Amino acid sequence: MAGPAPWSLPTPGKGGALASLRRRLNGRHALSVILIGAVLWSVLSADWTSGLIHGGGWAALGDLVSGFAQPDLSGETLGQAAKAAWITVVYAVAGLSVALIMAVPLALLASGTLVRHRRARLWGVSVSRTVLSLLRAVHELVWAWLFVAAIGLSPFAAIFALAIPYAGILGRIYADFLVDVPEAPLRALRTGGAGESVVLVYGRLPSAVADLASYTFYRFECGLRSAAIMGFVGLSGLGFQIQLSLNDLNYERAATFLFVLFGLIALVELWSTQLRRRLVLGVHRGQGVTS
Repeated sequence: MAGPAPWSLPTPGKGGALASLRRRLNGRHALSVILIGAVLWSVLSADWTSGLIHGGGWAALGDLVSGFAQPDLSGETLGQAAKAAWITVVYAVAGLSVALIMAVPLALLASGTLVRHRRARLWGVSVSRTVLSLLRAVHELVWAWLFVAAIGLSPFAAIFALAIPYAGILGRIYADFLVDVPEAPLRALRTGGAGESVVLVYGRLPSAVADLASYTFYRFECGLRSAAIMGFVGLSGLGFQIQLSLNDLNYERAATFLFVLFGLIALVELWSTQLRRRLVLGVHRGQGVTS
């Protein structure tokens, strides 16, 4: 006989279930109080007497807005923007590719979908999720500083700085997508004698492929922004050109590089939307054929 759903409330006749529920609710209330207290402490500790913008800030803000209204569209600037954009895209693609190589096997282990033995699955999930947490614990900008200090202003510094935290993020999200797949088609495959690897290939992946692709493209967008930020530690790319332009107070030139970055993000967004739509349609057609 099937047991109660995991989200159902316990009935009074279930012994200590009500007491356990009360303890969980009390724990949540305590966490809420701590979070609210932290927010209030932060607000009260802030210095609200000083102005939000310093003395020359309004003039600089006006110059920046004027630069956005009249970007530098000279041939030299557009040529440098194209070159910097290419470098930024290369950093993002290479960093994400290395991240995927690291993330996919860790995601499979973290999902626990390939192992049926309970103890082995528990160890695999615990170790892999710990590794994923450690990988994403440090921001890519900090990794960039560390790699620049270790290997200099090399493209590998940017690639590794992106790959390590993105592997942790992608691995965790991929594992959750694989776990959250509906059980009905998976149960049908197991009933037919399929092993967990077959269930993964023919059950979990087809059901999760649209979400996996959509999130991968989202991380690619983030990778473009992060690759641009690498310029602020001295690595070439759009961020480096933006920093040079701002240091020279050349806001028109800085606006040009920012608009190019906006364009890259928009193109990736359009591409990912079209691809996800096709994947969703393909999954629905496949389900219609098999049903």
